[in-house]
Amino acid sequence: MDEKDRNFIESLFVKQGEQFQRYVSSVSESFDLKIGILADGHQLLTEKLERIEASIGQVNMKIDKVELSLIQNLNRIAVDVAAHRVDTEAHHGIYRVKES
Repeated sequence: MDEKDRNFIESLFVKQGEQFQRYVSSVSESFDLKIGILADGHQLLTEKLERIEASIGQVNMKIDKVELSLIQNLNRIAVDVAAHRVDTEAHHGIYRVKES
């Protein structure tokens, strides 16, 4: 093997090394792009979950208002029924005792 052969073999390794570096660089850029896409998707999902949580909070507040209203109505009815039971003659309104 002479100097010419050694230079030829060395040039092959240098060329392949450069090609390998370009390939690795290309793969790295592709990987970076895909990681960026995943990060963007994750951010969008996070924002959507935050909107859903806010919406659920509003629904819970509405449910609490309805429950409070129902409890107040039931309490009024209970007071009315209790008053009617105590004195059916004096309690006028919806309930009346009629002699048949």
